[in-house]
Amino acid sequence: EIVSDAAVEAWFYHLEQSSLDQALPGLLEKTLARGWRALVRVRDPGLLAALDERLWTWRAESFLPHGTDRADHAADQPILLTQEAEANPNGAQVLFIVDGADPGEIELYARCLILFDGRDEVALTQARQQWKSMKAGGVEASYWRQNEEGAWSRAA
Repeated sequence: EIVSDAAVEAWFYHLEQSSLDQALPGLLEKTLARGWRALVRVRDPGLLAALDERLWTWRAESFLPHGTDRADHAADQPILLTQEAEANPNGAQVLFIVDGADPGEIELYARCLILFDGRDEVALTQARQQWKSMKAGGVEASYWRQNEEGAWSRAA
């Protein structure tokens, strides 16, 4: 089921100043603040476990409510972590692609955020290929990078 009549937007986040475990929680927090759900897709099971732990402890005064697709009530989670490329099990509006995971059917979401490590040449190459492929497929794409203070700004 398509989330809305509007075309999906793909936002590419070039991680230069922050690591994934520093940047992802803040972006997830903004997603929840909008009243949206999130699906975070990763390739590596070790990273999935590390992100699961990180989201519980990312701030001393708060946590991000989430679960993995292996836990009971996965469909009820506001943030769902998965390795699977299946359809949208928790009804998320935002798909987060990290660790070079396969985006799958991004048209099931309002927004697809692709976070990639700017210090990793393989990740950069893959992000460029995904950009070209999505643009060729008619997806509205934008590119975000961090300034030296870590704030995000749209660069393209």
